[in-house]
Amino acid sequence: MTGSWLSGPAAALPKGEDGREAKYRGERLALPESGPRSVGGTGRKVAGLLIDWLLCYGVSTLILAFFPIPGGPATTGVVVWAVVSIVSVWLFAATPGQTALGLGVARVDAEVPVGLPRAFFRVLLTFFILPPLVMDVDGRGLHDRATQTVVISSR
Repeated sequence: MTGSWLSGPAAALPKGEDGREAKYRGERLALPESGPRSVGGTGRKVAGLLIDWLLCYGVSTLILAFFPIPGGPATTGVVVWAVVSIVSVWLFAATPGQTALGLGVARVDAEVPVGLPRAFFRVLLTFFILPPLVMDVDGRGLHDRATQTVVISSR
C-alpha cells in the first residue's frame, strides 16, 4: 500500500511501452544517456538558476540606482529575472546561467523551439518554487512536465 510513495517517483510511473523500466534519466524521452542532449544534472540546474538570480539582482540594483521603483531590489530583481528568463528561453532556448553551464531547454514533443507561450508558463511555474523541486524519474520538474520541456546538456 505504501510502496508507491516510499519507493520514489519511479514506482508510481508506468513502465515504458515495452514493459521495462528506464535504465537512465531521459531514456523515456528518447534522449541519450550522456553528452549533448542528455538530461541536465540537478546541481547544474540549481547553479544556473543561482547565476541567473545574481545577474538579475545586479541589473535590478543598477536600475534602482537611477530610477527609484517602489518595492526595492526584491521586487525589481524578480521582475528582471522573469523577463530575462522568458525572453532568453524563447529566443535562445537557455537562460544566461544555463548557457554558462552548458545547459539548454528543449521541447520533448517536437524538434522545434520552445516558443513564447511555453517559456512564459515555464517561468511562471518556476516562480512558485515548488514545481521545480518535484521531479520525475527523468529529472524533469513539474514546470517542465506541464510545458512539455526538458533541461538538456548542450555540450
